[in-house]
Amino acid sequence: MVKIAPSILSADFANLENELKLLEKSGADMIHLDVMDGSFVPNLTFGAPVIKKLRPHSRLPFDVHLMVEHPETFLADMAKAGADIITVHAEAAAHLDRTLSEIRKLGCKAGVSLNPSTPEDVIEYVLGNVDLILIMTVNPGFGGQSFIESQLDKITRVKQMIKGKEIAIEVDGGINPQTAKQCKKAGADILVAGTSIFAMGEYQNNINALR
Repeated sequence: MVKIAPSILSADFANLENELKLLEKSGADMIHLDVMDGSFVPNLTFGAPVIKKLRPHSRLPFDVHLMVEHPETFLADMAKAGADIITVHAEAAAHLDRTLSEIRKLGCKAGVSLNPSTPEDVIEYVLGNVDLILIMTVNPGFGGQSFIESQLDKITRVKQMIKGKEIAIEVDGGINPQTAKQCKKAGADILVAGTSIFAMGEYQNNINALR
């Protein structure tokens, strides 16, 4: 069954402790944390100190998505803060293989993310150090964007690329019950959703609708 990873980018930032508890109670499989630096993407969110404060309030895996320049400089702090998965962008890591290896050395699962315009062949030679591939189905930086349907073919191609390897495919951007079905059919294992989960405060119903 596909896993659901709510993105707290759409949560109530003034009440994150309670939001985490509600998401866990509502059936979320992991928590997706978008770390943005205002440089790699045009938005600014939070960093390791906030993640460290949130860690004691949830038993779910923390799926940390680094939308930052020079991601290698953030890895140790994210691991210490309680990240279970650390995902870096192929476009931002000058030495991607080294960065992914370092994530694993820190005791975390290593993820690599691809922007919509980035072809999947850029990660062909690092798959031995990858636990998760995050395919962006919107241009990263903001929530509430429309799903880019051309990425469905990329999901399918990535699924074929990793055949036989224990690598999860995660999809992030414009996920709703309709696009969730398309992504699952294409080969997605994990769906990241923000707006569609937090809408109207019906977390459990919205998560169930995605499943």
